[in-house]
Amino acid sequence: MNSETTENSMRLRGDLSLLSVVLFGLAYISPGIVVTMFGVVAATSDGVAPTAFAVATLAMLLTGLSYAKMARAVPGAGSVYTYARRMLDSRIGFLSGWAMLLDYFFIPMVGWLITAIYFNAQFPDIPKWVWLIVSVGITTAINVFGMKLADRVNKVLMFIALGSLVLFATLCVVFLGKHGSSAPATDALWNSGTSIGAVTAAAAIAAYSFLGFDAVSTLGEEARGGARTIGRGIIGCVIAAGAIFIVLSFVMQLVHPGAKFADVDAAAYHLKVQVGGETYAEIINFVTIAGSIASCIALQASAARLMYVMGRDGALPKAVFGNLSQKTGTPVLNLLLTAAAGVIAMKLDLTTATSFINFGAFLGFTLVNVCVIAHLVRERRHGRTPNLFSYLVMPAIGAGVSLYLLTKLGDVALQIGGVWLAIGVVYLAVLTKGFRRPAPEMTFDDDTEATDRVTA
Repeated sequence: MNSETTENSMRLRGDLSLLSVVLFGLAYISPGIVVTMFGVVAATSDGVAPTAFAVATLAMLLTGLSYAKMARAVPGAGSVYTYARRMLDSRIGFLSGWAMLLDYFFIPMVGWLITAIYFNAQFPDIPKWVWLIVSVGITTAINVFGMKLADRVNKVLMFIALGSLVLFATLCVVFLGKHGSSAPATDALWNSGTSIGAVTAAAAIAAYSFLGFDAVSTLGEEARGGARTIGRGIIGCVIAAGAIFIVLSFVMQLVHPGAKFADVDAAAYHLKVQVGGETYAEIINFVTIAGSIASCIALQASAARLMYVMGRDGALPKAVFGNLSQKTGTPVLNLLLTAAAGVIAMKLDLTTATSFINFGAFLGFTLVNVCVIAHLVRERRHGRTPNLFSYLVMPAIGAGVSLYLLTKLGDVALQIGGVWLAIGVVYLAVLTKGFRRPAPEMTFDDDTEATDRVTA
């Protein structure tokens, strides 16, 4: 397969407006994730989910501003890997790419786990692990044989998802109008059981809901207005997603005050039954399942293709990861590896699974903020003087917040992330002959994410 030809054929050549860029980011984020994550975030925050989402929004906005600055400084398609490689060092860039691989490798696992949770809520007599295997099997089979996920279909699915969220929010408001809330509205924002530690720990989990906003940075060559549009699109995407998350979690927290749930992972389904009845919950649940499967297809395809490109470029063993099936033109072995990782979710809950993803994300977000500071230093060396507050103070706060949220992840996530990073350092030492050579360049920043959303 000619990768360059494929990528070029998928490029929109400057046709994306600001609205399209924001919609792309929202489609990748999948705003309905707030409903799925509500139980976990509410339980962790001691019943103030909207506050946790607000903290996560502010944290992501700081990093979003840094992404916007780097999009202007490094025009064209980009990513944390690209920025770190150009602004810091090729080896640091490699390690940021290695951290991204942890994200991509486990993101499908979380998608499959969420799908299994919804299946189990619909058919509780069948164990969750059975639905997990079914979900992994369906998406892997589709990706192995190959299928096209058109950009139009992604947009249609996103509008359907947004429509279902508006309907759900409306039903929550109607329910509150009829029955009221068993606790004051202010308790949904802060109550006697709330603590800063609980809120920040919940915000670290809530940040998973934002993953994907940085994918907007890969559209630099397709957006009208180039870097200017990308910068605005990133900020617009974070603000829009944050507004949706805060508003929805607030009305949900009013419907179900407090932090106690019979099953935090299935809290969303039970809330749907509470406000709309069993028929509504079942219909919406099927819509959510279909959307989850479609999302899993894209997530698995992205992970498998990332490993393929890293193998092709020599960042991973080419004989293992850099091959495509002659029959299907897909990276079958990589797809099977991600499927095997997905089975791990049988032993995990949603909180632990999402924390795996957030380790690499927070590390990447930290590096993006550091890259802005490095860019400031470079500019000042050339006699240019960017605004110190914008290019030093804000990214420093963003990096500090990202690192702090990283420390609030669970011990298991930190241990696995630390081991993964250590393996990356050892592997990099081998590739660079003891760090004496530049790291091999990975090319997955060139529209990999955008292309993988529409091809498999």
